[in-house]
Amino acid sequence: MPSHQPVAGMAAKDPEYMDPQPSAAASASEPNRNKSYDPKKPHITETPITRANWYKHVNWLNVFFIIGIPMLGCVAACWTPLRWQTAVWAVIYYFWTGLGITAGYHRLWAHKSYNASLPLKIFLAGVGGGAVEGSIRWWSRDHRAHHRYTDTTKDPYSVRKGLMYSHLGWMVMKQNPKRIGRTDITDLNEDPVVVWQHRNYIKVVFFMGLIFPTLVAGLGWGDWFGGYIYAGILRIFFVQQATFCVNSLAHWLGDQPFDDRNSPRDHVITALVTLGEGYHNFHHEFPSDYRNAIEWHQYDPTKWCIWVWSKLGLASDLKQFRSNEIEKGRVQQLQKKLDQKRAGLDWGVPLDQLPVIEWDDYVEQAKNGRGLIAVAGVVHDVTDFINEHPGGKALIKSGLGKDATSMFNGGVYLHSNAAHNLLSTLRVGVIRGGMEVEIWKRAQRENKDINFVKDDAGNRIIRAGQQVTKVEQPIVTATAA
Repeated sequence: MPSHQPVAGMAAKDPEYMDPQPSAAASASEPNRNKSYDPKKPHITETPITRANWYKHVNWLNVFFIIGIPMLGCVAACWTPLRWQTAVWAVIYYFWTGLGITAGYHRLWAHKSYNASLPLKIFLAGVGGGAVEGSIRWWSRDHRAHHRYTDTTKDPYSVRKGLMYSHLGWMVMKQNPKRIGRTDITDLNEDPVVVWQHRNYIKVVFFMGLIFPTLVAGLGWGDWFGGYIYAGILRIFFVQQATFCVNSLAHWLGDQPFDDRNSPRDHVITALVTLGEGYHNFHHEFPSDYRNAIEWHQYDPTKWCIWVWSKLGLASDLKQFRSNEIEKGRVQQLQKKLDQKRAGLDWGVPLDQLPVIEWDDYVEQAKNGRGLIAVAGVVHDVTDFINEHPGGKALIKSGLGKDATSMFNGGVYLHSNAAHNLLSTLRVGVIRGGMEVEIWKRAQRENKDINFVKDDAGNRIIRAGQQVTKVEQPIVTATAA
């Protein structure tokens, strides 16, 4: 949910804006405008910032509207009493204009996640303009570019350029429009509400952003100046800053339950200040879904409003991504996190890298004082573990130089999963002819098809109870008894 647009000269500055019916005045002025435009002249952003030219890199119009006016509003608020009626109205209008961005600009027009009736479109276009974040057309174009080119140089507000850049810097510093990724906005150019708002944006901004909230407070309870300062200027400031948090905080703070290849994240704090837009990881994975939050306890008033509008007949065709695919994404990300955690653990030397030891050599080394024990054809060096063995030295020494498979798997004691995991870190070789291990190693050398579950790093996944030393039905021998 991004963006802020210069409030003056947008149609002329918008490289993708095409008036389907240009006026005669516009046509007459076209040659003169082309004479002053030099396509070979480098854009200011292509030159380094120096002490001599830094001011040329600043978008002073945006600085005035985004920083200057709110500062003036804060100063004026020091001498303007805040009446409770005005405070309530400012909060209500904050939600209205916020919904104009979240439910209108974002989910309706940028992502087409539902259809809206004409009265609802007009309402959302009006209050969305009151948020002073650019026209629907301009805002949606940049937002589609943001989704298409997330975290790249073509992303208008990439967080890779810094947290402050993604929050505010991309608006107060000039951008080269040619570097912003191109997107298809044919549908927006064919929407009469979008076209009308874009052409009349300045009028919409001043009326819905300042005049309307002032009129309500003034005519309602006589607080003209308070309505202008609190419901007008300061309310605009808070709505804008909340929106900018989706460009910055939502790409920096929180979890990534569906994908971590890009920066979008989910966090309740971002959701609270943006009317539910804080579940950004979900949104980037499933942008056509009219919801940002899918759990009952997650805060998403925008979703609730759209649902209510659908029940009232004002909205229809509410799009939801298939729950099966959503759960796939969640499980895949959980598995990826497990694989990353698994990669940091010691699982012992892989079986295919262990040397093959003759049985006689194994017995001889054990007789010469090396603490070797064989379980399921795998040789383990337990020399340093003998003194730590819970069952005592005598018990573990009784298995040295022998086939201790049945002893380990229930003949003496049915060892735990943890014991099998510990044993895997002590393995040093494989007995020649050592049952399934030797067969497995030979098949690997012969490139036979053997189906093993592997993690993202290509390592074999050993699940509990599937360790090579685990024998489900041990054969109890007289030796073990």
